[in-house]
Amino acid sequence: MDWSLALVSQGIEVTIDHQPEGLGWVLIVDPAQAAAAAATIRQYRLENRGWALRRQWRDLGLRFHWAALVWAGVLLAVHALNEAAGGGLAWAGSMSHTVRSTHEWWRLVTATTLHADVGHLAANVSTGLAALGLAMGRYGAGWAGLAALFAGALGNAAGLVFHPDPYRGLGASGMVMGALGLLTVQSLGVWRHPRAAWRSILAGVVAGGLLFVLLGLSPRSDVVAHAGGYLGGLLGGLGLNFLPARLGPGTPADRAAGVGAALLALVCWLQALAVR
Repeated sequence: MDWSLALVSQGIEVTIDHQPEGLGWVLIVDPAQAAAAAATIRQYRLENRGWALRRQWRDLGLRFHWAALVWAGVLLAVHALNEAAGGGLAWAGSMSHTVRSTHEWWRLVTATTLHADVGHLAANVSTGLAALGLAMGRYGAGWAGLAALFAGALGNAAGLVFHPDPYRGLGASGMVMGALGLLTVQSLGVWRHPRAAWRSILAGVVAGGLLFVLLGLSPRSDVVAHAGGYLGGLLGGLGLNFLPARLGPGTPADRAAGVGAALLALVCWLQALAVR
């Protein structure tokens, strides 16, 4: 059908026919136009040799997943509870240089749900909603949520290692950068496609890297935590791109990963409140 449309566009009369002798569907043209028809088809195939890759991009499922609204709702709820408690949650769950001596490692996770003020919260929710929603659409809500949470914890761990004491950190920006890292390597899903795939992979990596420079390297932000979160997202995305289909988006494994992320955050907060 595609070839017939290409021939008609060039003024070549063509008939689509089915041959019962085993040839299947064929195109019938005037013998005088056979050479021109063959040249047109060769040119059409040459110009559209990337269609298979574009179909693979479509099948990757890069779309927005509304489960990201749940994440945004949790951040809003935690901030409201913290305000109502007079900052008590921030005291119990924020990242601190004392973690090394007190072994309160749950702060690596709880700090990703806290924010200093409404402006800080709004910046992370607005950017994170887009980044995490797209990452969830690509990898599955559960896998992306779990990977972004670990990336945020890694960002806090990086701050613990590289910031001088005293150090206090809080905010979901590490998770946001983790989601951006997941998106940076999402093009690896076409790695099996020959030739043209490397261009798509390179374009995705460069675009993601430039977004990180734009969003994550502001001198007024915690660049160390951002870099740690972004690195965590890259590593998580490298692993998720090679998951077999039976463990991919929408599968029981994906849902289990989402439950695991929620339970991890809940257990960390219960521990933080128990110590407080």
